[in-house]
Amino acid sequence: MPGPIQSIERAAAILRLLARGSGRLGVGEIAESLELAKGTAHGILRTLQGVGFVEQDRDTGKYQLGAALLHLGTSYLDVNELRSRAINWADALAARSGEAVRIGAPLEGRVLVVHHVFRPDDSLQTLDVGTLLPLHASALGKVLLAYDTTLVASLRTGEPEAYTRRTLVTQTAIKRACGKVREAGWAVENGEMISGEAGIAAPIRGHGGIVVGAIGVSGAAERVCEPDGSPSPRLLGHVRDAARAVSRDLGASRW
Repeated sequence: MPGPIQSIERAAAILRLLARGSGRLGVGEIAESLELAKGTAHGILRTLQGVGFVEQDRDTGKYQLGAALLHLGTSYLDVNELRSRAINWADALAARSGEAVRIGAPLEGRVLVVHHVFRPDDSLQTLDVGTLLPLHASALGKVLLAYDTTLVASLRTGEPEAYTRRTLVTQTAIKRACGKVREAGWAVENGEMISGEAGIAAPIRGHGGIVVGAIGVSGAAERVCEPDGSPSPRLLGHVRDAARAVSRDLGASRW
């Protein structure tokens, strides 16, 4: 069997060192800590920076873990532990609200529905697990956008699609909506993806309070929202309670 690849071992050691530290580290500090030649450490750091696993501060020249690595680290949680931890709470939310419940996580600039509980009635419904929803036109997506600047940046690469006349399609409108989500702690959609349908969602947080997903209800606009377009206080309360419960199970003790 072939032996370990030294360059990969060294790269892994650098990432562990940056993850363990409380702040940014310079090339010299990293080289000294790992007993590497400064040139070797610099070459590995430049490679890791090229793939987004580390970032360099422009002012100090020091390095820290990059957004790509942080997202990679939460991807397993998003699609596995997130779903398994949230299943019971999602079932309870559907029973209390009388509406369909979906749990979403970010995937390639969209919202991946990782769990879906049908509305508890006899109506014909379609399972949405695996469906990709637009970030800017869904309550789940607005929550994810509000707490992830990389997702916001992905919308700037093209013109957001208008699904209805109510869809937010300008960067200004989307930015304003994200600010409201952060301020209120929840998001609402009302006829923005499908005319006559609405949704309410709240963030699911993991360790350290990092938002790893969203949970929400969806249904007919007249049931989910008030006549003025604001979310039903009863449903909003149920959604926020469920989001806090899942977050606590994931280790976010503050929620």
